[in-house]
Amino acid sequence: MIRFGVVGTNWITDEFLKGAKEIEDFALTAVYSRTKERADEFALKHGAKYIFTDHETMAKSNHIDAVYIASPNSLHAEQAIIYLNAGKHVLCEKPIASNAAEAKKMVEAAKANNVLLMEALKSTLLPSFQAIQENIHKIGTIRRYFASFCQYSSRYDAYKQGTILNAFNPAFSNGALMDIGVYCIFPAIVLFGKPLSIKANGLILESGVDGEGSILMKYEDKEAVIMFSKITNSFIPSEIQGENGNIIIDKIHTPTDVKIQYRDGTIEDISQPQGHSMYYETKEFIRLIQNGERESSINSFANSVSAMEVIDEARKQIGVVFPADQK
Repeated sequence: MIRFGVVGTNWITDEFLKGAKEIEDFALTAVYSRTKERADEFALKHGAKYIFTDHETMAKSNHIDAVYIASPNSLHAEQAIIYLNAGKHVLCEKPIASNAAEAKKMVEAAKANNVLLMEALKSTLLPSFQAIQENIHKIGTIRRYFASFCQYSSRYDAYKQGTILNAFNPAFSNGALMDIGVYCIFPAIVLFGKPLSIKANGLILESGVDGEGSILMKYEDKEAVIMFSKITNSFIPSEIQGENGNIIIDKIHTPTDVKIQYRDGTIEDISQPQGHSMYYETKEFIRLIQNGERESSINSFANSVSAMEVIDEARKQIGVVFPADQK
């Protein structure tokens, strides 16, 4: 049994727990929140016995083996390193950090303390993504990867009324690229590695974060084309184009309907049955701990750092700067 503490008491932690509680080796024992009232409320809701309002105290607690961090992006590195240094395993929400420099410090802390660190990027651990990896050879030489994730944010309405919530606040290392663009970038890194170069464009909102943008990633023999937005919707699927056919993916962030369409028009459905989308990242994390492994081969250190390096360069070209970049 792996005893977890959670950092963050928002909707994403609720979703994480829905998936995680389906795993018999998962136990929620502790909750961190900035206020005792909120910690009590969340702990009661999910059946956790212990509450904390101080990270150092929770990190030293004998009641947890691991922690799931779902705080604002700008806090990921600082908080994760506290727990890693205390010998706790860390499953950290995407994006893993504000920038690649922070991500590298997190990796160093994990290695120094011989504990597991993994980015909670769910899509690359889903059964249908694994089916993509297993069947991608069928479409021949890959020439283009196209990923689109454009989802109008409910918080954008508040932004337009003059209320800047966390999602559109650079102080929290947020914006469209960090929040949902990463879902397009990370699978490309897993499938094809880090690109040789990138070109990025985007729209910067008055708050200082990007509302939408696009990235062209250059590889030696292929390209990756990425579109992301928090201020518009898109309903087009994502696609991997090969010389012998295409893999068509319904949702790059949560692939469930995945088909191969060959050049002759034949269609092969490679979709896999799937439960709660956040079940699989936790299952992989617990499996690694139980096997004594300290790094995921899929959501690996190299993949997390490479994704952050792409995001860093894209932000530089778009013109998005976070306070965390000045540390």
